Amino acid sequence: MTTLDETRIATLVDCFYDKVRADASIGPIFNAAVHDWPEHKALLTRFWCSVALGAQSYRGNPMAVHRGQTAIRAVHFARWLELWRETTCEVLDEDDAARMQDFADRIGRSLRMGMGLPERLDVRPLGIPVVNAKP
Repeated sequence: MTTLDETRIATLVDCFYDKVRADASIGPIFNAAVHDWPEHKALLTRFWCSVALGAQSYRGNPMAVHRGQTAIRAVHFARWLELWRETTCEVLDEDDAARMQDFADRIGRSLRMGMGLPERLDVRPLGIPVVNAKP
C-alpha cells in the first residue's frame, strides 16, 4: 500500500493532463484556455494537495475559472471524470484512486451545479428529462 503524498499527486496530475491535452473532446477546450501547461500542472497539483492532504497551498477560485469557460458542457465533465478515473487507477493504489475519484465526483457535482449544467447527460438543467422525439 502506498501513501498519497505531494509527489504521487504531482505524478497523477502530470499523467492526467497529458491525456487531457491529447483528448479529442476536452483537449481543445483546455488547450485554448491554458497558456502555460507547466504552471497549470503546478497549480492543479497544489489544488489536489489542498483537497486530499489539507495542504492549504492552493489559492484560487475554481468556480470563477470554470464559469469563464463558456464552451464547457456536461459531456465535457463526463469525459474529464472518465479520464480522471482511468488515470487514478493507473497511477495510484486502489484505496488512493477511490479517494481521489470521490473528491473529483464531489467537486465536479459542485462545479456543474454552479454552472447550471445537469449532473447526468440524459437530463437538462433543473432535472427535466431529455425526450427523444421520433418522427
